[in-house]
Amino acid sequence: MRSDTVAPSTLTLLCRNSLPGQFIRTGIIACVLVCAVISLPAPARAWGCEGHQAVALLAEKHLTPHALAMAKQILAEGPIDPSLSRYCKEGGIDPIADASTWPDDIRSSRPETAPWHYIDIPLGTSHRDVEKFCDPKESCVTRAITNQLAILRSLETDPRKRADALRFLIHFVGDLHQPLHAVTNNDQGGNCVPVAFFDTLPQLRNPQTESYAPNLHGVWDTNILAKATEGKTVDQVADDLNQSFQSKIARWQKGAVNVDAWTWESYQLAVKKVYGKLPTRIPVEAPHWIMSCADDNHVSARMLKLSERIEEQYQDIAAPTVRQRIAQAGARLALLLNQLWP
Repeated sequence: MRSDTVAPSTLTLLCRNSLPGQFIRTGIIACVLVCAVISLPAPARAWGCEGHQAVALLAEKHLTPHALAMAKQILAEGPIDPSLSRYCKEGGIDPIADASTWPDDIRSSRPETAPWHYIDIPLGTSHRDVEKFCDPKESCVTRAITNQLAILRSLETDPRKRADALRFLIHFVGDLHQPLHAVTNNDQGGNCVPVAFFDTLPQLRNPQTESYAPNLHGVWDTNILAKATEGKTVDQVADDLNQSFQSKIARWQKGAVNVDAWTWESYQLAVKKVYGKLPTRIPVEAPHWIMSCADDNHVSARMLKLSERIEEQYQDIAAPTVRQRIAQAGARLALLLNQLWP
């Protein structure tokens, strides 16, 4: 089970009093699975609010009029429960952008959906048989996309279930394009790799699970994009990406729908960019199933000793990759929906 991340504002509060150059341990917030009891605080959110909403807004710019009308109609016929607590408070203006973050909000009430957000391909894998790494019992993001498309194609599906399927699809296409949602090094996609992000030092968030923040996964989810787009609204981010990648978007939309190939792209980027460009090399672990960052001989504690620091050089390498993957996710989401409702 992937661990959770916290909002940048929370990270600031946790780390404000940290001493420069030191990794200080302090802990709050749990994300543990014990027997049948599941406690899920804010879950891992690929791209965070801004990223997921940018994917949706960019996709809208490339939907056919019919596909756009169908998407809005389906969402309107199966609206989100108004009593649901929403993590992304500013997503309600555009229905498709608002839908993009809903799957993270319902993970505590529907814990069976948690594994649908990622696929764990072990770091060091050389073959491209992506499906091999999709647990047949729990499922994974590639199979979840296929399943939600099947629901949307069925005319007999209940309107609410159909709307939920569209919300899942919008979100999962975004998740799939986050490199750390397609890899593991016995570290839950980088969740068990404590890092310093500029002046924000890693803090122990939960002694039992040995989870830290910031961590590599959370930085790729939110911090890199937030730093690269500081001062911009999500609409401005989507407009900028649409303009910057205009010629590539046209090419991506002419390609075939190949979810496994898109997943392998993310895995390769994780190898080459996410792990490969870290200041301190992380060794490849022998694949081992873990439930928390305390497993695999205390993996997060071992990673903490590497004292990974993400600063300007890594940010300059990572930000273009983050921008391109969000743009690709938007273009390919539009491709899927345009083919679904030609």
